[in-house]
Amino acid sequence: MPHLRWGVMGAARIARNFVCPAIHQAEGNALAAIATSDPARAEPFVARYPGLRVHQGYDALLADDAIDAVYIPLPNHLHVEWTERALRAGKHVLCEKPVALKAEQIDRLIAVRDETGRFAAEAFMIVHHPQWQRVRELIADGAIGPLRHVDGAFTFRNTDTANIRNRPETGGGSLYDIGLYPCIGARFASGAEPMHVEARLEMEGGIDAMARVWAEFPGFSLAFYCGMRLRPRQEMVFHGETGWLRLTAPFNANVYGPTQLHWMREDGQLVVEDYSNIDQYRLMIEAFARATGGESFACPLEYSRANQRMLDTILAAGQSEPGAGTISP
Repeated sequence: MPHLRWGVMGAARIARNFVCPAIHQAEGNALAAIATSDPARAEPFVARYPGLRVHQGYDALLADDAIDAVYIPLPNHLHVEWTERALRAGKHVLCEKPVALKAEQIDRLIAVRDETGRFAAEAFMIVHHPQWQRVRELIADGAIGPLRHVDGAFTFRNTDTANIRNRPETGGGSLYDIGLYPCIGARFASGAEPMHVEARLEMEGGIDAMARVWAEFPGFSLAFYCGMRLRPRQEMVFHGETGWLRLTAPFNANVYGPTQLHWMREDGQLVVEDYSNIDQYRLMIEAFARATGGESFACPLEYSRANQRMLDTILAAGQSEPGAGTISP
């Protein structure tokens, strides 16, 4: 595995609580620097990781020759700009989701990735978690018969109007923040792509505070809702003709609650598989490091582009009448 020296662009909570610990613990990876416009925000990082270099400003981080890869947890509207700038500075880039706000912006990032020869990817940690790989395997093996329907839910409560998730100018909204997870979860588990979507959005202050989505895939349907004004809940259920699979903590593994896969078999037996205490962020970092050396990656930018295309169609459908859209290749 290539050894990567990481720099973190910004002192976001997800970096502090999840990704930086994962980088620090991941085999073949080292947390080396952080960049922030406010040095005070870097103090918790320095206290936890002695020797961590602190750069005042993102350009200073990109100019650091001792950094191989950059993790970007900036507000959504800054992702494309700084991913491109980091690639052109010769860094590999792992960017928080959504890596872009429109699918065509990812085309630009793919071109820059190929031009620079650096690796770039969106930080969809769930595809690296063994519970999701197990669901994908069971569906492919016919363990629940032909897949006919998928149900999903992902909610949390955030009423802080100053929070970037509640601001349209920073790429806020429930779909950009959490609704993309049921989308990629259904696509990853089934190996299929959606053909048609319908959506209803509850708009507040220019952002979708809640979304209800119906999508048609070849042979099965997906229904999910996501929202930022509800008590936290998350679940994914894959229903086949002879059985079903249920993930109890599909997205925030370990944090939301016990991380289990419930498998109702054709013979009526309920099998419970436990996937608790697995760090999906560490698995993502280690997979990313291997990908910089040429190994395949579960969610390359091309895969992210298809997910963003689905989101684009959902958002457009939710803001139109009759609220439906066909997804083009």
